[in-house]
Amino acid sequence: MIFSSIYSQEKLITPTYLKKGDTIAIVAPAGILKNRQATIQKAKKLAEKWGLNVVLGKNIFNNGQHFAGTDSERCQDFQDALDNKNIKAIWSARGGYGSVRILDKLDFTKFKENPKWVIGYSDITAFHNHIHNLGFETIHGMMATSLEEKPEEITATISSFKKALFGTEISYQIPSAKHNRKGVVKGEIIGGNLAILASMLGSKSQLNTNGKILFIEEIGEYKYSIDRMLQSLKRAGYFTKVKAVIIGNMTSIKKNSTKWGSSIEQLILDVIPEDIPVLFNFPAGHEADNRAMIFGRNIKLTINRSAKKSIVTFTKD
Repeated sequence: MIFSSIYSQEKLITPTYLKKGDTIAIVAPAGILKNRQATIQKAKKLAEKWGLNVVLGKNIFNNGQHFAGTDSERCQDFQDALDNKNIKAIWSARGGYGSVRILDKLDFTKFKENPKWVIGYSDITAFHNHIHNLGFETIHGMMATSLEEKPEEITATISSFKKALFGTEISYQIPSAKHNRKGVVKGEIIGGNLAILASMLGSKSQLNTNGKILFIEEIGEYKYSIDRMLQSLKRAGYFTKVKAVIIGNMTSIKKNSTKWGSSIEQLILDVIPEDIPVLFNFPAGHEADNRAMIFGRNIKLTINRSAKKSIVTFTKD
């Protein structure tokens, strides 16, 4: 069964952009933050530098073995942030794994009454997908632990995150890759981490990609595993009526004893129908250069090849 969005309106709701004096919550819905107190304080200081007030989830540094506390503890921190109308954004401390374990325990009733930005990437894709189907935009962007990267390598990452959070226009010029499939399209951007997208299949958090632009990134997988997940999305209809596909970072691809036989780019192109434009090397995902995107927002996508730049512009219409 292919699930469609349960939200019927065409244009998603945009949470209020932040301004000085607003409050942002840092919570850990997934992986454990072992010995990372200094990192979280660094993130807190960054937000305070922007004029924001910062609250930390009361269970953020709990030890739930693989997780930042038990499912109930992580759920409680996220729920508290969802319910508090004074909190204007929920910033994930890190990804890892664990968001899906609390997703169906959350009550979004008060969130719908007072929408706020939910921010993160990787495992946070579970929230992006689910909240998209509720009818709200989210921010795919850096997390608190992104500040562990070298400062000179995350300047653009931080700048783009601030722009998304405070409502400044976002536009990117991307060096065009030889594997790109050219095209000029407009549409709503959705997506996230490939493994999480695949894990959402068959649930109420599965995306409807019809008429949309799909973004995908991944880390630490074998090529055959990437192909398997892409084939799963294809069989679920993700590439049937999609307008275009944006490929972000494909980081730390593992080497298998049996060689795949083609590049990761060709592997992807072999799955996506030939008439679908494809942009490679968009700087988002598990690299230091991780540009912010507003999921659920209409974008204009101009994909070129060779020497020309490709352009990704987030519109406000």
